Amino acid sequence: MREFFSQPWPWYIAGPLIGFVVPALLLIGNKQFGISANLRHACAIVAPGRVDFFRYNWRRVGGWNLAFIVGVLLGGFIAGQWLTHDVPLLISSATKSDLSALGLTNFSGLVPKEIFNWHSLGTLRGFVMLVVGGLLVGFGTAYAGGCTSGHAISGLANLQLPSLGAVLGFFAGGLITTWLIFPFLL
Repeated sequence: MREFFSQPWPWYIAGPLIGFVVPALLLIGNKQFGISANLRHACAIVAPGRVDFFRYNWRRVGGWNLAFIVGVLLGGFIAGQWLTHDVPLLISSATKSDLSALGLTNFSGLVPKEIFNWHSLGTLRGFVMLVVGGLLVGFGTAYAGGCTSGHAISGLANLQLPSLGAVLGFFAGGLITTWLIFPFLL
């Protein structure tokens, strides 16, 4: 069983499981799905009544979503501790070649060690990539009214035009970052 859970699942299993999220949400009376809303729910728990934006019944609106994020964190911890030992990270030779051309050489982890480490945080490049990038992601999810999973999974399934605009913006931002910003920063 450990082997089953420690390898990538094929598309014909993972895809339908993701697809069943929206009908399941509709059955329980909720049309929203995503990760970024949990910050608002956490603020409503910690500081209820102090800010109008946080005055709502978070148990009714976000209780299931908070349970979902706890499950995501718990699942990530379990996978990292017990399911990923001796599982090689598979990166195509073309990707390794492209990353090497940008100066990245350590492919032993999930993220490049040359960028994601404490020493790098003190450099201008590391600060821009980690801190400024993190703030832009946070601002973007707040401005777009949700994250990629919320808009792409439940927003598009509910035929929400703003979600289509947000998803197109996410993809455009990803392409711009990959082809224009990363080569400049690296």
